[in-house]
Amino acid sequence: MNYNQDIIQASGFCQNFDDVQESARKACEKVLNYNIPLLKLPQHSDDIDKIDHSVAYLNKFSDVVVLGTGGSSLGAQTLAGLKGYGLSCNKNSPRLHFMDNIDPTTFDLLLNNIDLESTGVIVISKSGTTAETLCQCLLMLQHFTAKKLLPSKHFVAITEPKDSQLTQIAKNYNITTYDHDPNLGGRFSVLSIVGLMPAMLAGVDAKQVRKGAQQMLDNPDFAIQGAALNFALLQQNINQTVLMPYIDRLSFMGLWFRQLWAESVGKNGKGTTPIRAMGTVDQHSQLQLYLDGPKDKLFTVITGSFSGQGSTLSDPMAPDYLHGRTMGDLMAAEQRATIIAMQEKKCPTRVIDIPVLNEQTMGALLMQFMLETMIMAELLGVDAFDQPAVERGKILAKQYMQDTQAA
Repeated sequence: MNYNQDIIQASGFCQNFDDVQESARKACEKVLNYNIPLLKLPQHSDDIDKIDHSVAYLNKFSDVVVLGTGGSSLGAQTLAGLKGYGLSCNKNSPRLHFMDNIDPTTFDLLLNNIDLESTGVIVISKSGTTAETLCQCLLMLQHFTAKKLLPSKHFVAITEPKDSQLTQIAKNYNITTYDHDPNLGGRFSVLSIVGLMPAMLAGVDAKQVRKGAQQMLDNPDFAIQGAALNFALLQQNINQTVLMPYIDRLSFMGLWFRQLWAESVGKNGKGTTPIRAMGTVDQHSQLQLYLDGPKDKLFTVITGSFSGQGSTLSDPMAPDYLHGRTMGDLMAAEQRATIIAMQEKKCPTRVIDIPVLNEQTMGALLMQFMLETMIMAELLGVDAFDQPAVERGKILAKQYMQDTQAA
């Protein structure tokens, strides 16, 4: 594996950790025998090859808008973050705009600040019936057709191969459409073309991502350990799990993980609550609670190798502890200090240290968290792949729209 994992303070909270870890190992064996596309994807690349033409075509645009929400967006944002999406503009790639909400002000601001003639659009909806994505897509189509721009020259869609509103729209406008595997849940789709097509536009090597994912499948010990830790701590009423990377390029991972964990294990009154944090930012906003508040949280801190990185501070105004040091030196000190403070406060903590963050590392990390989630669901006795409460909300929203229209 290209990174290390260390569990700190676990024994003080998990007297039966070895027994739970053995149960998690058996659950993992069961999970790895699931007949699901997610576990087969890392061994294949034919679907990546199929989208190469569209990726090359979209790469000619100055801007690419990705329409989708939840699992149709968060995984791609996480992967694109590997190349700096959300941090700075990559001059060798189109500017990516992930429109995963339906705030009309944000949507109008986007339309007012891009040139549609040099803009591509990727529409992603597993079911092809997602209300938010359909609304976004149809409004975008109106703007393109109003400017007499052919949607077939600008749009690509990813959806299940069945009759739906989105497939009907794509057929009507002659939009190139790629299949979303019906047996692959949206929140588990990051390693499919759903996550990889936008990421490839950012410059991510999709095949290397899958190679890293396969490494985790070949040696899932970290995932087994993580799931066991979550489950054992839950028995001690530690019912929140905080993911806190110190690497900016992993900033979207917390949002992706939050959906993955919450929708998969939060059922039938069971589960733990995922919380997203970022170091060093949240040392100045949440760490006080984490260290001195209720001991009901597991912390997963993701660290990087920062020592010596960045320019050396030589300004005479620099305080002694900064003079002659780099920004990376300060980051390394901050990471270490936070972990030691958590130890001193007896907070159950897991440290994942990543010497080099690249496609393989990212693929392994994504697969680790997905395996942990599925193993945890097995241990809890819940179905990791359904989301009954969410579906109820979708039905009510559509019903409300119909009722207010009739009124």
